[in-house]
Amino acid sequence: MGELVERLSEGLPDGAVAVDPDVTGAYARDMAGFCDAGEPAVLVFPETVEQVQFVMRTATELRVPVVPQGARTGLSGGANAVDGCILLSLTRMNRILHLDPVDRIAIVQPGVVNAELSRAAEAQQLAYPPDPSSWESCTIGGNIGTGAGGLCCVKYGVTSEYVLGLDVVLADGRLLRTGRRTAKGVAGYDLTRLLVGSEGTLGVVVEAVLALRPAPGPQLVLAAEFDSVDAAGQAVCEVMAAGFTPSLMELMDATTVRAVNEMAQMGLPESTRALLLVAFDGPDQRALLDAVGALCTAAGATEVVPAEDRAESELLLQARRLALPALERMGTTMIDDVAVPRSALAAMLNGVAEIAERHRLTIGVVSHAGDGNTHPVVIFDARDPEQVERARTSFDEIMALGLELGGTVTGEHGIGLLKREWLARELGSVGLELQRQIKAVFDPLGLLNPGKMI
Repeated sequence: MGELVERLSEGLPDGAVAVDPDVTGAYARDMAGFCDAGEPAVLVFPETVEQVQFVMRTATELRVPVVPQGARTGLSGGANAVDGCILLSLTRMNRILHLDPVDRIAIVQPGVVNAELSRAAEAQQLAYPPDPSSWESCTIGGNIGTGAGGLCCVKYGVTSEYVLGLDVVLADGRLLRTGRRTAKGVAGYDLTRLLVGSEGTLGVVVEAVLALRPAPGPQLVLAAEFDSVDAAGQAVCEVMAAGFTPSLMELMDATTVRAVNEMAQMGLPESTRALLLVAFDGPDQRALLDAVGALCTAAGATEVVPAEDRAESELLLQARRLALPALERMGTTMIDDVAVPRSALAAMLNGVAEIAERHRLTIGVVSHAGDGNTHPVVIFDARDPEQVERARTSFDEIMALGLELGGTVTGEHGIGLLKREWLARELGSVGLELQRQIKAVFDPLGLLNPGKMI
């Protein structure tokens, strides 16, 4: 450890190397529950590509594992330390290097906060659509690492659809440039897509070329209340089958609606078993909401409330924004991330309710209904070992249910430590072996984020 710290200190600027256990310990984990974190040897804050290369060359020479980190807002343990590792924090590489309204691209460093890029793009009448719930604090590098999604995915897609090219420092310190800056390009294997979602196990992203889109107009929102999850799920299917492409389509179950009511006195009826929010941001918003409202009513909505203007739309969306804070007030939370086909959404929510009843737990579900991505939130008392065990079991059963319904164990949070076993089940033996072989090509010594994903 002494040689490692000495060499890093010689090659990095003052203040870029930390060994105080209180400091390194504060960076040892992300926001995931039930994930162990080791004791790092050192924490470093590089500010340039060359400094990242120096760190990786040093790590390779001394055979020291490296855990890349962004803002540590992840929910899968992907940024958690392993014993004796270098924690490589990229938060000081936080510059927007170029923003081009003609080519509609942004070139950014990995430590740029999502919201800062969104605001910079908006100033040019452009938009960077991926919008994770933690967008005010999460970084672009972390978003790329996990393949993050957000509320707008139903219309605009996820992070992988906006990453055109990457500069990546490999385990041995070499710099790899993938992808392009052009609107089109199919030269060679698509290494960019391979690296997005790889959670720092293949290389360290030090620069990204991101696609931008014309800024959409303000959203107009509709809220539909249902007395059953089945009716709400049917409404989602009817809206999508009719060819609509809303900018937002979110579903909250009865547990979540009740929690939001108790926290913010939203005035939602106690009889509401599911609340569906649908928004449009293009032309003809009123006509589109009227058509969707009619479909919701036909599917069994007990009440349909279209917003009259942007202010009312914001009030309706407030219920969705308060969902997780409201559930967190009820106890320790463990947030799952299971995506299923839209046609299986009601079956997923009903199955989660059965799991909650069987294990005598409260589990609320919020869902990006437009793309079938559910977030069951298991609530328990972390001081009670028996409740903790029931929470773990319910978490596993939720993932098993998602696979049974033809889904995936993660839609946007990633695998990290939390879901390694479940990734193996989803991929199968052949898929898992190929992924391990790919890892070995990029990182033959296994130094990059070891123990994560596979």
